[in-house]
Amino acid sequence: MDVVITVPQNFRFAGLRGLTAWCAEGDCAGEAQDSGEMWVYNTWGPKPGIQAGERVYVVCEDRLRGYAPLVELDFHANRTGQGRVIFVRQGGAQAVTLSERITGFRGWRYRWWKREDEIPFPEWRTEDVRGQSKRRGKELGQMLLLPDGGA
Repeated sequence: MDVVITVPQNFRFAGLRGLTAWCAEGDCAGEAQDSGEMWVYNTWGPKPGIQAGERVYVVCEDRLRGYAPLVELDFHANRTGQGRVIFVRQGGAQAVTLSERITGFRGWRYRWWKREDEIPFPEWRTEDVRGQSKRRGKELGQMLLLPDGGA
């Protein structure tokens, strides 16, 4: 079963914050080559019923940004059945969105929409990104697409 997670607005990586920080991590939708790296997303909750190859959808800044195929799930339960949930992904991410906004949330949820409702989202790196102008977002999107850092 596909799941949905939220990248927190205060997520930080390489001196960046939010969506731009998550993009800088690597192996994002639209990247031509898979780096071979494995990336993890940690959260808390019950163990999800998701299998390798199923989709982990990502919400950030009130928009569905896309999904990546799950490579592995790691779960460390406590005595209540809740625990640390670790979603592992590699390349293969796809940029899709929905016509509706999605408010961020903690933990994970099962996908509640039909796959047929998904819309290709080529502007996923820059559309509706808080705290930056459209122009700055496009410049950053280009830098993140180029292997030489945009130089």
